[in-house]
Amino acid sequence: MSTCGGGISPLGPAPPMWYHRDLSRAAAEELLARAGRDGSFLVRDSESVNGAYALCVLFQKHVHTYRILPDDEGFLAVQTSQGVQPKRFKTLPELVSLYLQPSQGLVTTLLYAVDREETAISDDRDYSDGEDEKPPLPPRSASTSTPPGPDTPTESAPAANGLSTISHEYLKGSYALDLEAVKQGACALPHLNKTLVSSCKRLNGEVDKVLSGLEILSKVFDQQSAFMVSKMIQQSVNQGGDQELENLVTKLAILKDLLSSIEKKALKALQDMSLSSPCSPPPLSMRHSKAIPVQAFEVKLDVYLTELTKIGKSQKYTLSVDVEGGRLVVMKKVKDSQEDWTTFTHDKIRQLIKSQRVQNKLGIVFEKEKDKSQRKDFIFASAKKREAFCQLLQLMKNKHSNQDEPDMISIFIGTWNMGSVPSPKSVASWVLCRGLGKTLDEMTVTIPHDLYVFGSQENSVCDREWMESLRAMLKEQTELDYKPIAVQTLWSIKIAVLVKPEHENRISHVGMSSVKTGIANTLGNKGAVGVSFMFNGTSFGFVNCHLTSGNEKIARRNQNYLDILRLLSLGDKQLSSFDISLRFTHLFWLGDLNYRLDMDIQEILNYINRKEFDPLLKVDQLNLEREKNKVFLRFAEEEISFPPTYRYERGSRDTYVWQKQKATGMRTNVPSWCDRILWKSYPETHIVCNSYGCTDDIVTSDHSPVFATFEVGVTSQFVSKKGLPKSSEQAYIEFESIEAIVKTASRTKFFIEFYSTCLEEFKKSYENDSQSSDNVNFLRVGWSNKQLTTLKPLLSEIEYLQDQHLLLTVKSLDGYESYGECVLALKSMIGSTAQQFHTYLSHRGEETGNIRGSMRVRVPSERMGTRERLYEWISVDKDDTGGPKGKSTLVTRVGHEYVKSVQSTLSMFPLMPKQDAPDGDPSISKNSYNNPAYYILEGVPNQSAAALSPELLPSPTSANPQVAKAPLPSAGARTKPSYISPGHSHPRVQGVGGTVGSTLNRPPPDFPPPPLPKGALEMVAEATFPKPRPLYPDLAEVRIPAASPAAPLALGEGFRRGGGPGPGPGSGALDDQSCSVLQMAKTLSESEFPGQPPRAPSAPPPLRGQPMGIGLDACRTFPPRNPIPESIAEDMPEEALWGSSSSSLSVGESSVGEWLQRLGLERYEQGLLHNGWDDLEFLSDITEEDLEEAGVLDPAHKRILLESLRQQQQQQPQK
Repeated sequence: MSTCGGGISPLGPAPPMWYHRDLSRAAAEELLARAGRDGSFLVRDSESVNGAYALCVLFQKHVHTYRILPDDEGFLAVQTSQGVQPKRFKTLPELVSLYLQPSQGLVTTLLYAVDREETAISDDRDYSDGEDEKPPLPPRSASTSTPPGPDTPTESAPAANGLSTISHEYLKGSYALDLEAVKQGACALPHLNKTLVSSCKRLNGEVDKVLSGLEILSKVFDQQSAFMVSKMIQQSVNQGGDQELENLVTKLAILKDLLSSIEKKALKALQDMSLSSPCSPPPLSMRHSKAIPVQAFEVKLDVYLTELTKIGKSQKYTLSVDVEGGRLVVMKKVKDSQEDWTTFTHDKIRQLIKSQRVQNKLGIVFEKEKDKSQRKDFIFASAKKREAFCQLLQLMKNKHSNQDEPDMISIFIGTWNMGSVPSPKSVASWVLCRGLGKTLDEMTVTIPHDLYVFGSQENSVCDREWMESLRAMLKEQTELDYKPIAVQTLWSIKIAVLVKPEHENRISHVGMSSVKTGIANTLGNKGAVGVSFMFNGTSFGFVNCHLTSGNEKIARRNQNYLDILRLLSLGDKQLSSFDISLRFTHLFWLGDLNYRLDMDIQEILNYINRKEFDPLLKVDQLNLEREKNKVFLRFAEEEISFPPTYRYERGSRDTYVWQKQKATGMRTNVPSWCDRILWKSYPETHIVCNSYGCTDDIVTSDHSPVFATFEVGVTSQFVSKKGLPKSSEQAYIEFESIEAIVKTASRTKFFIEFYSTCLEEFKKSYENDSQSSDNVNFLRVGWSNKQLTTLKPLLSEIEYLQDQHLLLTVKSLDGYESYGECVLALKSMIGSTAQQFHTYLSHRGEETGNIRGSMRVRVPSERMGTRERLYEWISVDKDDTGGPKGKSTLVTRVGHEYVKSVQSTLSMFPLMPKQDAPDGDPSISKNSYNNPAYYILEGVPNQSAAALSPELLPSPTSANPQVAKAPLPSAGARTKPSYISPGHSHPRVQGVGGTVGSTLNRPPPDFPPPPLPKGALEMVAEATFPKPRPLYPDLAEVRIPAASPAAPLALGEGFRRGGGPGPGPGSGALDDQSCSVLQMAKTLSESEFPGQPPRAPSAPPPLRGQPMGIGLDACRTFPPRNPIPESIAEDMPEEALWGSSSSSLSVGESSVGEWLQRLGLERYEQGLLHNGWDDLEFLSDITEEDLEEAGVLDPAHKRILLESLRQQQQQQPQK
């Protein structure tokens, strides 16, 4: 903390108890709410200005915040209105003592100090799992961040070369001498010239180095420039003095001409050489890479029953993938060992279509003739084989693509607590992902990844030796010389990043940082190291941590995580308002997190012996803390299918050592999944986890190394082919309205800041023009169109904009502190009409509210051209339950969508007791804003429901959550959903061989879907059909009904029509506090949004001990096509919910489209028409199976359609 004049600390001789250091704003409000008396106050550090403070005062249940700012002399003053003279103080106690007096300008006199809670020092002790009596000493290397070599980029402090000092010296002194010389008639400025020469001294040397390096190339390809280059190099050796600056300008001009012309001249020279030389050497980066051999897959042709009768039996095929040659050979085995084969080049393979229901089934669309294609479905030996085939075909497509820059890269991430001993000679199984859990197929295991990230803890090897050993290991396995990007160390915690040589120049903006969380946050035996960089246009962050050990230290581990999240300095410095979980397109968090299993040791060992991990995952501390939103908010983790990685007997993987005799008694360390890899990605980005497991043959440590591999979509540094947009071709980001619900007891005004790489600088809105609250603990604020600024992107091409994201932070006018941040994808916002968005707000790792609004990204028609990304080439067939009955099967091109069959996710939608689900955020945890408890600060007395209007009171017929039964899986749920630990409320994204790994252009890891309310019926997402935009399936939403019979028909009547729950044996009211807050939340956040757009399906995890069911995407930015209001029981068409006077099931229309529109289900029109159901007369014969094939997967919607047709048939005789 800064000191005032004379070296006096602003805190006085000792920090007062009412000073809470870096306490968060939300935590300060909670402490004041607990105090509950007007005039309660505390002081904390400001979150918006370094060295400043925030005075927080409670008055009439609202928290008022005053900024205390230091001036140039170090004196402190409370920020005042313009024109009011501030009162200055040397220390904080002096300032506070004044405001303890009445009538000093605050909202109330400071009366009751709220003291900080001191933590006992003994709680901070952390002696490395009890292995050592003392924490390990830091390594001997002098630097905590040793670069691996001269090529490794490192951060440089601004103005480190002292150039600003030289300039200041001239302006302070020599400037006057030059002025005097000019007055006397001088025509030169010798002192300025000397200053410029000194400033450019390093530049001069760098230019000389560049010219020397290019001299040979100029002699070979550009003889005209070669003479000038050689001459300037010679002059730079002999020349100096007054002509030095002039020579520098000349050299820069020569260098500019050389760089702009040499590539063209070199190209012409090589083209001339190629005419006389038939063979040219391969590129340098490819000479030593290992060629991928031709791989063959034994498959069977999947045929429908009608076709089976024609061919007699299913056919056996062999699919041979020649990655290097760019060919796929489809060979059919015929009688007498004869073979019929067809070769398809890479450009003739139009699409791969993965079946969601049958995990080892794949459809391949071949181009037969121009504009004609043929689809064949094949059954592979296993799901893993299907994934290997897809990876090889993607690699082949990428290798032979005409794109200069990649659309997709593969990343290996490993974490290993080495136990303070050197690694064995070979750790090949770690980098090849061989061992236990979800592993790669042997056909693809040796294919080199683009990036390798190694995190290690208790690593006693020095940085340079560690990096060289990693490079040697990769060279041995891949025959490629991987380039080090960064290595960062904190004591024995290290992270190292290496990249393929061909990608080295695509890496930029490398940053490194570390945070200590050891004893008293001053020792580095525990903490985190991080590395961040840009890969072309995509930002990446990697964090490796070692958290506090001990079974009982859960709260301390949680605090470690929050400290790292807040203090790790990575990424774009302009995004300092956002924690690191929102600064990167993709953030990966790995390490020894040290969370343990809360179960008796003997039970744990029994489950491990039986390889039954599900019961253990339900008591995993990390999963339980994530369920409560305490840590890793909206992060994802792949399914764990390997045994606990700690604590093994060294030298073996057969025995867990869980007891150790210590001086203080017996220490118990139960087997646990301490070593984890999680990630968080922006919405509508592509990321798939292809493996997650641990080795079983590296036994030097008591931890097993853990590995994961990812397929990640990346963007290029976009260059507009049409140049900067003219005014008529400018794209615009326009907002119609924004509404936020913020968890706060403050009643200040707010504004929004907008950040994006597509904006020249961040933009601010005006203050909110609407504000209301029925509860002291949270506030609804709104901005109309006139308060929101229109944003102008730097480039206007749709191909550029669909990869961009917009970061929003809601800040207060009183302290300019953030009350919540979020990220929106622009892709779904592009269009001529406004689209709706809805997502959660978070701050310092805690969920603080939600935000919704209406916006559009207007792109001029001249800039609408785009292309298909490589990862969009693979689609997911959501419904392949039967033959198409003569109609073509259409597949949505949404790229990789490793989501379990939508039908099978019926049982994966969790029920939350005491909570309904607004169509917004969907966290199913106790802290979520769709939970009434979310709005109640701990320790605050219950608010009486009597103060609320009757329509906000709970219904006496509400189903008792304790007896609410979970929905049974539908008949369509033919496959068992992949396991998601019932202990989690965050998407543990699934996927062995094409189960859940991720979805394209939607955010399952980031934005989990909301839970169904109690008593809800099953919901199933409908399939999607190819439309120009968007690429997402539609899913009718769940709308909270009015709780009271007196509520408007819009919700109450529609709810009853929909078959909602009524009085029953388990009916009962919720407690007053929860109900009143819930209903108030509903009123504030939903009354002005009568209909919400559909969302994409996702696969959320269930609550512990509860069945799983389908989820809705919480923060998909979506178009508001066919808004469907929510019903607590089931999805209903708009007319039914809003009390239309005519029956929503009558069919008097002349076309299928009109009929569907009448029902509010027009989204299904295209699917029905494409499947041949284009006439209302034929629709009378349609079955549930036919509806499913047309994309109607929601059982509620199927019932509505079939009931409507049944009524039509009954009405026909009466006409």
